[in-house]
Amino acid sequence: MELSYDDFRGFVEQAKKVSDWRLIEGADWNTEIGALVESTAELVPQPPMLIFDRIKDYPPGFRVVSLPYAAYKRVALALGLPVDKSKLEILRLAARKITTAKPIPPKVVQDSPLLENVMNGDNVDLLKFPALRFHENDGGRYFGPGGGLINADPETGYVNTGTYRMQLHDRNHLGLWMSPGQNGRQICMKYWQQGKSCPVAASYGQHPLVFMPSYTKHPYGCSEMEISGGLIGRALEVVKGPITGLPIAASSEIAIEGEVPPPLEEARDEGPFGEWPGYYSGGTIGTGEPQPVIRVKAIYYRNNPILEDEAPLWPGAVKMDLHISAGVLWDQLESAGIQDIVGVYNHTSYLSVVAIRQRYAGHAKQAGLAVLSCSAGARNGRYVVVVDEDIDPSNLKEVLWAMMTRVDPKTNIEIIDGCWSTPLDPRMPPEKRESRDHTNSRAVFYAVRPFHWRDKFPQVSRCSRELRDKTVEKYKDVIPFPKI
Repeated sequence: MELSYDDFRGFVEQAKKVSDWRLIEGADWNTEIGALVESTAELVPQPPMLIFDRIKDYPPGFRVVSLPYAAYKRVALALGLPVDKSKLEILRLAARKITTAKPIPPKVVQDSPLLENVMNGDNVDLLKFPALRFHENDGGRYFGPGGGLINADPETGYVNTGTYRMQLHDRNHLGLWMSPGQNGRQICMKYWQQGKSCPVAASYGQHPLVFMPSYTKHPYGCSEMEISGGLIGRALEVVKGPITGLPIAASSEIAIEGEVPPPLEEARDEGPFGEWPGYYSGGTIGTGEPQPVIRVKAIYYRNNPILEDEAPLWPGAVKMDLHISAGVLWDQLESAGIQDIVGVYNHTSYLSVVAIRQRYAGHAKQAGLAVLSCSAGARNGRYVVVVDEDIDPSNLKEVLWAMMTRVDPKTNIEIIDGCWSTPLDPRMPPEKRESRDHTNSRAVFYAVRPFHWRDKFPQVSRCSRELRDKTVEKYKDVIPFPKI
């Protein structure tokens, strides 16, 4: 299935046709939009895409789009997959597309709508755009996440694109938080160690298949732009930044160019910021130490530009209905030799569920421990749950039922210590964070019928899926069953 759009605004228009959406005018950039987005993501099943226009203090046409991927049909649309499949079917198709796509180098073009408006030098003004203060106690307004930072290894020329949060300090400075070990930070450090500023570009309002690779962990040296080309099915068109020479996706809504000086030369307090675990980074004081800044030298933007809101929400609010990393994990588990996997699903970054059809004693344990070893499941996790094939791993009610009725706490929960974590982990003790021991423990729940007496396990009384689906279809005009 070919993509039905060419850029982010084209995706937004197509998304209106396949799922629910709302236009909201007059909302305030200062926490009101953030509160409305979070409430929608938390309380509404398959949340609608939200389009904000006429934002307080800003003219018509300077828009913000939130929750573009909060419904799985929109995720399918973004990936060019059929929108009439189930969640797990889409996840499986997504995994196959991601793992079979062949990287295609980007293609430089001379012209782009991105260049319709240009601000250089003293004319640079980041305040022209409705950057949001997302959460009540955020330390300021943020341009990212929802964009991609672009920089190049000074030794090899490798171009990396990564999704990092960017705080709006003033008209020509953005703050930059990059976790230790992230590829973009490693590149910056190569410049800093030479006493040089790192040239950077960043784009916002990205083509969905430019955004998705940028927030996915890839090995150092693996080009996200080449991955984007493979997913799109043709070379990603880029314009060469006039100041940095870096490639910028021509389909972007907004882009900047600038430099990141060594932190010893210039750095500023950053945060606090409400991060993906559902807590403010650094408590109430921000990150606790000054962070790098981007000195912005130029801004490029389309007429009527769109900022994409991808600010993290607490895990109970659905920002991304299908975590594509689960599809990648599924393929990695199969490549590791795990047999008869029925489904894989990530409910949050902390909770991964794997459904298997048990074939031998130790099968469940093999699957659970493999999740911790595969790159798609190794970082930032907390819990892994292994369930039988009759449990839908994407249905949290079913997963909890399996955990309550098939787990013996003494024998079916395994604790693994020394796993790869992150400084953003709210449960990391202060002394570990200060010593840079960024590791944590994981719990693996074997919520399966015990293999050696599974035939004697009580029979499930719940009606079969076939009977349920047949009954729901028959009475769908009588009972308001949700359309998901």
